[in-house]
Amino acid sequence: MNRPRVRVALTVLLLAALTAVLVPAVREEGYFSDPAGLTRWYAAAWALFAAAVWSLRRVPARLVVPLVLAGAVACCAAGLAGPPLTSTDSFRYAWDGRVQAAGISPYDHAPADPALRGLRDDWLFPRGGAACSGHPDRVAVEPGVCTRINRPAVHTVYPPVAEGYFALVHALSPAGVRHKALQAGGALLSLAVTGALLLIQRRRGARPRTAAYWAWCPAVAVEAVNNAHVDVLAVLLSVAALGVVVRRRALGGALFGLAIAAKLLPAVLLPGALAGVRRWRDAAALLAPAAAVVGLAYLPYVLASRASVFGYLGGYAQEEGYEDPGSGGRYALLRLVFPDSWSVPAVAAGMLAVVAYVWRRGDPERPWSAALLVTGTAFLLMTPGYSWYALLLIALVALDGRAEWLGVAAAGAAAYVSVRTLGEQTVPVAYGLAGAVVLAAAVARRRAAARAAARSGEGVRSGPPAPPHATGGGDQPMWKESP
Repeated sequence: MNRPRVRVALTVLLLAALTAVLVPAVREEGYFSDPAGLTRWYAAAWALFAAAVWSLRRVPARLVVPLVLAGAVACCAAGLAGPPLTSTDSFRYAWDGRVQAAGISPYDHAPADPALRGLRDDWLFPRGGAACSGHPDRVAVEPGVCTRINRPAVHTVYPPVAEGYFALVHALSPAGVRHKALQAGGALLSLAVTGALLLIQRRRGARPRTAAYWAWCPAVAVEAVNNAHVDVLAVLLSVAALGVVVRRRALGGALFGLAIAAKLLPAVLLPGALAGVRRWRDAAALLAPAAAVVGLAYLPYVLASRASVFGYLGGYAQEEGYEDPGSGGRYALLRLVFPDSWSVPAVAAGMLAVVAYVWRRGDPERPWSAALLVTGTAFLLMTPGYSWYALLLIALVALDGRAEWLGVAAAGAAAYVSVRTLGEQTVPVAYGLAGAVVLAAAVARRRAAARAAARSGEGVRSGPPAPPHATGGGDQPMWKESP
């Protein structure tokens, strides 16, 4: 029996099964009508994903990159199999692009504003009782007129780089293409992230297998491609920033600035990028370009807008329960042990502790490792209810290789979909299990490292002296050698 061929065949079979499950998963109109059925499709997809990446571990090295790329293309194609079904955010993207093409700032008017009636069409603003009734994802804006856009009475919440992306997609899209343009953009960006991950791993001399954590993940097919969330643009910029910041701090800072100006969430990566920093000028070399790029990105919209360029950001935070810890599923794990009123201070204390830890103990040559710890901790403490936020976390896992953190991304999917059928306890249970897996893996890794160190110590005592880099000498990390 030719074992390498069997291993490749098994991996291909699992990828085919994953793709076959993803197609109905993105076509299942069950978010409102059958969340239990949709949960089953998601669970099957995640199980096949886990089996496929496990099988990839035994595939010959020369075939890993072709398989990762082929699987990435297949999963993206599956995400294109149907219209966005579990999120309406892409309709706001399309509207903001259309508004900008008309020479109007997207921050000045809400979609329901009568001043923009001339930009409405029957796709984003269906008319008539048949088109509006019986559709829980459509909102009435006027008698006989509804919209697919969520929160149509409030101004946009998206930062300037995201708005520029919406305008670009609109400008490049053929007439009548509707949702497919943004989905195609999401697929291309997802594939670009896969390529960036493979390139970074190759430059580091690391194994490319972990790129499959992103390339084959069901959340990427569902959220980055099918739902076309702009988060994937922020992920691409974040991965690029982490890939260059070790050697080119100013460029890395500029890319971080672009990522933050695309979705704000990548700001949580900055402490990881500063792991090991000891001098203010080293930190400034990263933070100053990041701040400058964010400011420059906002400037054209500030000059062109009469209203605030932060739009509905404050209202969104309040609506999602981040300001009122007693509402919704936010801070679900902390609320199991602390009074609701303690949740926000507990998050602040926990995040400060993790940031201090990665600053003092983080490896400056592996900023993504520290960024994963900070980002993953933020997810466990804040327990977000939107599964697409975890796209950034998945990319960090693909860079770092600690697969146990993927459970946090799976918990986000459960919090978004399964909560509709399993109840509010889904959120603390899902995130609690994910956190337990992370802690168990951390303990196991620490014990394995201790055993390896003990064996290494015995070898050093009986063998030749260790090389300088093994005992702390040799080249120092980039942050500590800069002039």
